[in-house]
Amino acid sequence: MTSQNIYILAIESSCDDTAASVMHNGKILSNIVANQKIHEAYGGVVPELASRAHQQNIVPVVDQALKKAGVNKEQLSAIAFTRGPGLMGSLLVGTSFAKSLAYGLNIPLIDVNHMQAHILAHFIDEADFKKPPFPFLAMTISGGHTQIVKVNSYFDMEVIGETIDDAVGEAFDKSGKILGLGYPAGPEIDRRAKLGNPKAYAFTKPKVDGLNFSFSGLKTAILYFIQKQVKANPNFIEAHLDDVCASIQYTIIGILIDKLKLATKQTGIKHIAIGGGVSANSGIRQALKDGEHKFGWTTYVPKFEYTTDNAAMIAIVGHLKYLEGNYADQSVMASARLKI
Repeated sequence: MTSQNIYILAIESSCDDTAASVMHNGKILSNIVANQKIHEAYGGVVPELASRAHQQNIVPVVDQALKKAGVNKEQLSAIAFTRGPGLMGSLLVGTSFAKSLAYGLNIPLIDVNHMQAHILAHFIDEADFKKPPFPFLAMTISGGHTQIVKVNSYFDMEVIGETIDDAVGEAFDKSGKILGLGYPAGPEIDRRAKLGNPKAYAFTKPKVDGLNFSFSGLKTAILYFIQKQVKANPNFIEAHLDDVCASIQYTIIGILIDKLKLATKQTGIKHIAIGGGVSANSGIRQALKDGEHKFGWTTYVPKFEYTTDNAAMIAIVGHLKYLEGNYADQSVMASARLKI
């Protein structure tokens, strides 16, 4: 097979989205995602329900990805799948399916680290898609992760800062829950923040050494603040929701940008890429853009569809690993706490 005819089928099932993508020589032909609405009623992802929904969704999602790409399974060069990190039950569905399909087609199986995939999504071959040069700093921000990673090459990555408690996405969702917003709350806080005054209320930023993050203290401070205000004025949330959302978002973005400033100072690297679901937040995107003028950064922001959990990012890692002949064997196991 020539290097110019590589077809990768990628499967992503780390949390509550079942996704499949077909890539041809680094270009995305299809990128299908099935969301699980069932978790909204519970205010968070229920692992048991998530794994059951993956079992229902995976065959139709893969079928749709192949059909949309106009590719039949006999044309595939390899199957790439998310090995971890993530919810164990969800990962097992994708892992088992990928292993079975690769075995049945007698083609290579490629395991992918979900966090590496968020970073390497920047290398999907798309027109007008600016790719960061090595070395660069990647900030991966999502519901389950907050990390700063020094990226020396495709597969030489070093985590130089990470959260010691809650992830940034949890900070948004838990703040939203305190305010009575639905799940996930991040997009609603972002929408309302645009209408409010970001300096209406001051929340103390947690003091954490080095490049690590902490968000649990902020969440507690917001809870106590709201309880105090509601006691004095039962209609406080309703009357000031936009300002509260703007102030919360402003504080969270400030924490992220402060750490990035420190990371660029320590490493001397001014190329900054972001990934993960929270990078869809318009305030964070704007703060990074502002950093280009204020701090001389060059920033790289992926397309919206490549920020949340998706299989296109798994496909690009599969493609790069395929070029290296870096395959997994049938004994590979899902790993809920897989590290970069």
